[in-house]
Amino acid sequence: MSVVPAESLSGSAREVERPAAPAPAALGPRARLWPSLGAVYRAQLSRARVARIPLLFVATFQSVGILIMMRGVVDGGSEAESVVAGSAVLVVAFVALNLLAQYFGQLRASGGLDHYATLPVPPAAVVLGAAAAYASFTVPGTVVTAVFGCVLFGLPLTHLWVLVAVIPLAGAALSGLGAACGLLAPRPELATLLGQLGMSAALLLGVLPADRMPEVVRLARDLLPSTYGVEALARTFSAHPDWAFVLGDLAVCAGVGVASLAAATWAYRRAAVR
Repeated sequence: MSVVPAESLSGSAREVERPAAPAPAALGPRARLWPSLGAVYRAQLSRARVARIPLLFVATFQSVGILIMMRGVVDGGSEAESVVAGSAVLVVAFVALNLLAQYFGQLRASGGLDHYATLPVPPAAVVLGAAAAYASFTVPGTVVTAVFGCVLFGLPLTHLWVLVAVIPLAGAALSGLGAACGLLAPRPELATLLGQLGMSAALLLGVLPADRMPEVVRLARDLLPSTYGVEALARTFSAHPDWAFVLGDLAVCAGVGVASLAAATWAYRRAAVR
């Protein structure tokens, strides 16, 4: 009987025990911005529809009440144009700035950001999707306020189509600020306070006629991005609007909107890693 050498057995055992290295698993495609943005937008829209519609009525009634109150103070002219435009944009400020600051403040305090951090979506899609969903709720209230103000003060309705540009651009600028306030505030109460202060600034600096304000307040007014949406809308009430100035005001809104949404995206990344 022949004997197999031990070296041969150990070598064969090593060959048997050494499994073949598994092939690396293929990674799934990276989530793109626009499909992710659409998914977050639809989810936020369906989630906030029931809870936010009553608050949208509050924002609309608030602006309509301001118009009725100011009707006893302002008769017409450029001051009436400023009041109507400021009241319409105030609906955007109430929802996009105030409510969005509260939402992100509560989301951060409750740990909801951890849920979004596990999703394969870019941070910008979360911020932009939530901002777009909240800004969408401002469309009916803004249109109703603008039409009611024009009828109340006898202003033309001819160029109200400019709201198609004013609402998303002013909404983007204010939504970015609201989201940043909510994400950077250490407590949800502070986020609510910042949102309320921002909406109060939009009320005082946007609705009241600029001609009656002190010079210092006018400078502060220039720093508020929503006032450029107010100016763009107010200029269209004249018989022959200066469209160059209207486009300039809208361009400022767009630039501030890009900057504020970028700041909100940075604040989201900063809050999500903590």
